Amino acid sequence: MAVSDSSTMQGGSPPVRRTLREHERSLDIRSNLLDTDTDIGFKEALRIIARASGYLRYFAGRFTIKLVMMWVARAVPLLILPWPVKMMVDHVVLGRPIEEAQEYPAFMWPIIEALYGSSAMDILFWLAIAGVSMMLLIGAYPGGRDEVEATLAEGKDVATATEAAMNIGHSSLGALYGYVEFKLQTRLTQALNHTLRAELFSRIESLSMTRLEDQRIGDSIYRILYDTPQITEIFYQVIHTPLVSMTLYIAAAVVMLDAYPNVPEIVWMSLLILPIWTAVSSLFSRIVRRRGQASRAAGSITTSTIEEGMDNVLAVQSLGGNDKEKERFGSDSGESFRRYRAERLIWFIMFQVSGFTIAVIQAGVFVYIGSHIIDGELSPGDFGALFTFWYGLRGPTSELGWLWIRLQNNVAGMRRVFALMDLPPEADTGTTHLPPIQQGISMKDAGFVYPDGRRALSGVTLQAKVGEIVAFVGPTGSGKTTLAYLIPRFHQATEGEVRIDGYDVNDLTIDSMRDQITYVFQETQLLSDSIADNIRYGNPDADIVEVERVAKIAGVHDFIRSLPEGYQTKLGTSSSKLSVGQKQRISIARGLLRNSKVLILDEPTSALDPETEEYLVQSLHEAAKDRVVIIIAHRLSTIAQAHKIVFLEEGGVKEQGSHEELMAIENGRYREFVELQTQSV
Repeated sequence: MAVSDSSTMQGGSPPVRRTLREHERSLDIRSNLLDTDTDIGFKEALRIIARASGYLRYFAGRFTIKLVMMWVARAVPLLILPWPVKMMVDHVVLGRPIEEAQEYPAFMWPIIEALYGSSAMDILFWLAIAGVSMMLLIGAYPGGRDEVEATLAEGKDVATATEAAMNIGHSSLGALYGYVEFKLQTRLTQALNHTLRAELFSRIESLSMTRLEDQRIGDSIYRILYDTPQITEIFYQVIHTPLVSMTLYIAAAVVMLDAYPNVPEIVWMSLLILPIWTAVSSLFSRIVRRRGQASRAAGSITTSTIEEGMDNVLAVQSLGGNDKEKERFGSDSGESFRRYRAERLIWFIMFQVSGFTIAVIQAGVFVYIGSHIIDGELSPGDFGALFTFWYGLRGPTSELGWLWIRLQNNVAGMRRVFALMDLPPEADTGTTHLPPIQQGISMKDAGFVYPDGRRALSGVTLQAKVGEIVAFVGPTGSGKTTLAYLIPRFHQATEGEVRIDGYDVNDLTIDSMRDQITYVFQETQLLSDSIADNIRYGNPDADIVEVERVAKIAGVHDFIRSLPEGYQTKLGTSSSKLSVGQKQRISIARGLLRNSKVLILDEPTSALDPETEEYLVQSLHEAAKDRVVIIIAHRLSTIAQAHKIVFLEEGGVKEQGSHEELMAIENGRYREFVELQTQSV
């Protein structure tokens, strides 16, 4: 089968025709560059189911209680309720004397014998009492059952069905029993989903920066919100369905054959369902997994498109890209719907095949029971009782036969969850705890090569001592930020040494090292919280006096005070109430408040006016008395006041020294860099 790519080639040539499998693979690549091996075989499916089932160990007690309550709730309607129906038909409606009762199981005969000599009205009275009692206790009554099923209102799309799966609660009985069972399952389901979501979120945050750069935010959101709830059905069905279905089937067969030993054919006809449904599900299982994966990949692409569009909305609007973004979103959203329809088509076909099978077998059961009633071998009341048992036998065999296929879409979702969880976290190979930094940072012949083979740094040797401001300077792409990343080990040097107080950073534990290093990134990151809480994010115990102190150093105090709510002003999701410079100053204040021994500032003055820049640089000189301050900058007014300047070009250190020392080098690279800035001004 071939599909058309929605994009066209240059020159207006027709759309590229690709096979369905090629198209699904392209969705996988667009969805996540870190997870492209998505085909799931039989053994892999079993492994995923077994791994998801392993979460039972966290909730063994509650799960066992739910299992027992579920069995009782399923058994009561099946084993008890058929007999009041039979009594109503045979001994009340038809008026047959209770002394002539036949075809009842052993546990019913004490009740039957207690009613000997009762009239039809007496029997009706006691049936009514029994019905009211059962309604109060379990919500069940003769002839039916009151079922409690608490789920969120949902459509058939992945999002709403997933939301319901995270909060599902169910009981086959009502009243007090049903409420207790429902509440137990609801809380168990929520605890299960919360545990898995929190674990996946934590794992994503622990990935190294090089891996995070390849992980789309929208895909991460989709996996946390929409893929993790797929554990719910695996969690319950892997144990519940085999255990409950088999025991209920055996119990129903024993009770029915005890009352009707001459109709074993009903048991054999119910058993026919199991091999037929198992065969059907085995034929469709792999394609269900593939369609489920494609649907989820397309959904995560749509989520990523939304996230990227909103995150870059200012650039989109300023560049007149609204129509282009609308078209991009429309294409991705349409593809998501098409993938979902393709998935549902497979389920529709399977439902039709299985439904036809059930209809044929059930018609045979109807004819079989009816012929026995016509021949006088069974009473009219036996019809209702036997059909109740037929449903009780059909249900377990259907559920067992359907179990494997119903888990396949869940398997597709859980594979996506485990794929991210199995990515190696940032390697914490160190075992040495870093004591308070006293000396500073040194590098010797340090280099760095990206995993794809691109070299970013080579042969870097330098020192940055406590009490110094060191500026990393150089043209764009010279390796300044990559060099700074080596210090807190955001990137791990692929060659040479990086040391702090003489300790190799590779030997230090990440927590002990990063607790003493603050990195203020060039891309300002503020949270949807108050300005005060944004500033003290790295030091939650700081009081407002300390917050105001660092805000004054960063030159943002007066602006914050001018706001109606001052430091308690809430920032929007995109911090739209602040200019770029204001955001940058708040970010600098946050870095200063952490009071760490190493402060790294990436382009801290790029959005500041000259007066604020001068004030900040002077404040940094004060802050550098007991710490190392590293500044990555291009502006001459910032770098000229540093104690030491490290000039980089093409990934290597070309010159080091103070501004005056480097300017004294005739034909020096730093001097040429400065003169170019001066000439442009």
